[in-house]
Amino acid sequence: MKPTEPRIETTVRGLQDWAQAERCAGRRIALVPTMGALHPGHLSLVRVASQRADRVVVSIFVNPTQFGPNEDLAHYPRDLQGDVALLRPLHVDVVFAPPVEQIYPPGDTTRVDVAELTDGMCGRGRPGHFRGVTTVVARLLNAARPHLAVFGEKDYQQVAVVRRMARDLCFDTEIVSAPTVREPDGLAMSSRNAYLSPEARQQARALNDGLQEAQARFAAGERNARALLAAARQRLEKEPLAEIEYVELRDAETLAELEYVEQPAVLGLAVRFSGARLIDNTVLGSR
Repeated sequence: MKPTEPRIETTVRGLQDWAQAERCAGRRIALVPTMGALHPGHLSLVRVASQRADRVVVSIFVNPTQFGPNEDLAHYPRDLQGDVALLRPLHVDVVFAPPVEQIYPPGDTTRVDVAELTDGMCGRGRPGHFRGVTTVVARLLNAARPHLAVFGEKDYQQVAVVRRMARDLCFDTEIVSAPTVREPDGLAMSSRNAYLSPEARQQARALNDGLQEAQARFAAGERNARALLAAARQRLEKEPLAEIEYVELRDAETLAELEYVEQPAVLGLAVRFSGARLIDNTVLGSR
């Protein structure tokens, strides 16, 4: 099939009108929320969406409310034309690329908070981050009116938080998670990988290596959280550029901290390499 030129929509009302017409025609809509700088991991989410819906919307919006004061909002990569070019072969129907004032109108004061699930992991080191995530996702769901929305499992905590928000606020949208896509050497694909120097890129392999060390210990019968965390941390500490923000083991559903793994658990980590903050995770035990 020839590449398809997606409709570029920049207003909430325009997207809502399009979605209403598609719903009235009996077609299922899928939304893939992104901040652009698309890579094969994002494209895998689009393919999942295409398999499960008749129409696919990809939002490209660098959300200012999820960045802290010392984070990389100003330098976050932006390339709308390049992103659209990557989406054409996937037959995306709409690219939603709104200006900030469409998502956050003048005088806007409303935010969405999800308690407890946001306390640890990325929430501890990035206060206000998940408030920004849930606020923008709520607005994107209201704009696109999708039957389902697809998120990547690399951001495990984000998926859990968005799923809880959608449930608690009665959104008529299924939250679908898709597996992490990795480079050949195991590094999880991320827009922030572009920030890595060659040396940092080499050392960043330690993230997945550390997770695999913990998986091996778990497969051998280890259930003590401290020992499993130590396996991942020791691998990371071998890399001179690695600045560990956290290595945590939590219940796969509630994200409560664990001392022993008696049910499926997520081992998550965040590490900075020369300023580039990377995250990754693995689930211990079947879900």
